[in-house]
Amino acid sequence: RVWYRNVKVRRLPATGGTAAQAAAKGVQIVANDAGKRVDITIDGKPFTSYIYPESLKKPVLFPILTASGTPVTRGFPLEPRPRERFDHPHHVGLWFNHGDVNGLDFWNNSTDIPVARAPKMGTIHHKRVVEAKGGADRGELAVEMEWKTAEGVALLRETTRFVFRGAGDARSIDRITTLTALDRRVVFTDNKEGTLGLRVTRELEQPATKPELFTDASGKATSVPVLDNTGVTGLYTGSEGLTGDKVWGTRGRWCMLGGKIGTEPVTLAILDHPANPNAPTSWHARGYGLFAANVFGRKVFDPTQEELTLTLEPGKSVTYRHRVLVLGSTADAATIEREYTTFAATTSSQSF
Repeated sequence: RVWYRNVKVRRLPATGGTAAQAAAKGVQIVANDAGKRVDITIDGKPFTSYIYPESLKKPVLFPILTASGTPVTRGFPLEPRPRERFDHPHHVGLWFNHGDVNGLDFWNNSTDIPVARAPKMGTIHHKRVVEAKGGADRGELAVEMEWKTAEGVALLRETTRFVFRGAGDARSIDRITTLTALDRRVVFTDNKEGTLGLRVTRELEQPATKPELFTDASGKATSVPVLDNTGVTGLYTGSEGLTGDKVWGTRGRWCMLGGKIGTEPVTLAILDHPANPNAPTSWHARGYGLFAANVFGRKVFDPTQEELTLTLEPGKSVTYRHRVLVLGSTADAATIEREYTTFAATTSSQSF
């Protein structure tokens, strides 16, 4: 099968760009309404792009690159690469959504969804770029979106502010997201399919020794086969000391994924702000390359826990804050804990 045949994603150069870009310093953010994208560069080098083509079911950051220009995100389905997995076409770049919102599945939606399942799916539509500004040490992108039913009825307004930073071989993304219920009650249920998701490149997956079958909340199964593990080096480490597959479904302040892409050491980390509802978050971290912080999951991961349900009455809001680290180096738990302590000390969107 072929997904997203009509999506045009401009391939970012791996090590710079034009001479003008190379001369640029600081963080630059350039909006391109016609291209349905906003490009972010740091010191003239591409870092990531916020893209919202109509064929995607939610806006995403794609691709995400290290300071040296190496992609840490999977290419499929937008830019397939040799040896990577062709599964879960809804896993694109870095995104934010959930598997059960008023009974609608925003997580699993893609152009691969059968017609019969489409009425059960929700879509997040980009509405506008509110602000896009660069700076010497940070750039900020504020956007507005709407979470809609299959019939086009808006349930939620999402306002998200991204803060991009970079120095040396380190890059970071803050995502501060506020969800506001519109003219009806909105209920987020305890579901494993969520929330801040990142699908990583093949080299950062954990080596697999057996095929696996994963089933979503609606019962649809996806087979994940064993592939050649040559060059596959990823390993999860959670803030509570667990590693590998043991991290999945546990709760923690942060989680990191370390490995090598070729000869380049890479560490990715997601930090969960302590002010987030239900903090510390649950980790929906799979060895095949899905790295996600699930802010709405509790009993679904641990049957001994009380079920979590978040209800927003019309006009009410909830805010989530996360930081994603992209390091071109090997980092240990103490390093990520220090990064978390710094992040946790921020108290408002203005201080991120």
